[in-house]
Amino acid sequence: MPVTLDMLRSWRDPRGVIRAKLADGPREDRALATVMGACALIFVSQWPRLSREAFLQPEVPLEARMVGALMGVVFLLPLFLYAVAALSHLVARLFGGKGTWFSARLALFWALLSVAPLMLLNGLVAGFLGQGAALTAVGIAVAAGFLYLWINMLIEAER
Repeated sequence: MPVTLDMLRSWRDPRGVIRAKLADGPREDRALATVMGACALIFVSQWPRLSREAFLQPEVPLEARMVGALMGVVFLLPLFLYAVAALSHLVARLFGGKGTWFSARLALFWALLSVAPLMLLNGLVAGFLGQGAALTAVGIAVAAGFLYLWINMLIEAER
């Protein structure tokens, strides 16, 4: 199934989607592609905000802001996410989880990829409206959506 349809289906049936992904077997190449795709979308979602900040504070040029965001989101965030996935697997084991390190990683990475379109919306709101109630509301929706997806996918992955 195409990735975009799986991303949409994740919102209706997160456990079913991760179950199908895990049924393909442990494919670290797919997990890495998933996290890199999610990080690339998160990086793109930062562009409107970075542009706004560069316009309002021209002493730091847009290119410098973009390079910083690229370094942080595309190169460092995946390493951090691997650590978070390992920690979530250890916590799940404390509660009787029977999954694998790979299943915990895939649950986190797929939840992040599925919430990326909301992050794009968050970036647009940050870029066009700036700080305020709208950005806070969208940020809360992004966080709640991510937690909903990740918790449900992790529960299924640790079965």
